[in-house]
Amino acid sequence: MHLPVLQVVSIPSWLVLLVIFIVVLLLAILAAGIKVVPEFKRLVVFRLGRFIGVRGPGLTFLLPGIDRGQWVDLRENFINVPHQTCITKDNAPVDIDFLIYYKVMDPAKCVLNVTDFDGAATGMATTILRAVVGDITLDDVLAKRDEINAIMRTKLDEVTERWGVKVTSVEIREILPPKSVTDAMVRQMAAERDRRAMVTKAEGEREAAIKVADGKKQAMILEAEGKKKAAILEAEGERQAAILRAEGYAMALQKVYEVARQIDPNTMALQYLEALKAIGQSPATKFIFPMEFTRLLGPISELVARTAGQGRSSKEK
Repeated sequence: MHLPVLQVVSIPSWLVLLVIFIVVLLLAILAAGIKVVPEFKRLVVFRLGRFIGVRGPGLTFLLPGIDRGQWVDLRENFINVPHQTCITKDNAPVDIDFLIYYKVMDPAKCVLNVTDFDGAATGMATTILRAVVGDITLDDVLAKRDEINAIMRTKLDEVTERWGVKVTSVEIREILPPKSVTDAMVRQMAAERDRRAMVTKAEGEREAAIKVADGKKQAMILEAEGKKKAAILEAEGERQAAILRAEGYAMALQKVYEVARQIDPNTMALQYLEALKAIGQSPATKFIFPMEFTRLLGPISELVARTAGQGRSSKEK
């Protein structure tokens, strides 16, 4: 039995190289067509120049050479608008710079409806800013920054809506008035600080004067109350002393009266005579006697008369 004989066919090397080249080319084409779209981005796809849709997030495939994709970032972004010179309603030039915060809501409109959104938004924002500032005075520009921001955001959002973009905020960073106005503002602030300092000083002096006057008033009230209490205490003491003196004097009179009741008229007459003797020794030429003295002399006269009568009767015997 004879085994079949295998015939070895030789393949040209150029053919092998061609096959390898084709395989590598296909793999490269496939790798080039695979796209990974992040969550915060979208891929706007055009096929032969025609819009066919928005891809993402995740893995997507584009036909190399046929499909073309344009990336759109969905995260909130901002545009820094440099200083813009605006003329206020009262003809004062001011330089204003601000920021525009925006977010892409419709990637297709953002790519199809506007060529350069940053440039278009910047030009529109500067135009709106000049129109808004031109309708208000310089003082309002400096004081009503939030109102200007709100007006600009509303008007910009109306324009950018057709571009698939939402303007979330407009923030003015700096407002630079003319140097003459700045110098006047500095002088005004200095004058205002001086005025506030003077008002504060005057208020402090007024409060100090009020407190001093109140202190003096309280001191005078306390002093008057003290004098009143002292006078009351003094009067009370004098009253008590007078009562005690009157009681002592009454007791003394009562004692004299009790003693006088026990003395007979003769003794009283002798006392009056002793007093009369003392009066006679004085250098005075006029004497005043109480009426009671004459009544007291009656018993004495009677006593002298009886004594004299007894003496005569004894002689006659």
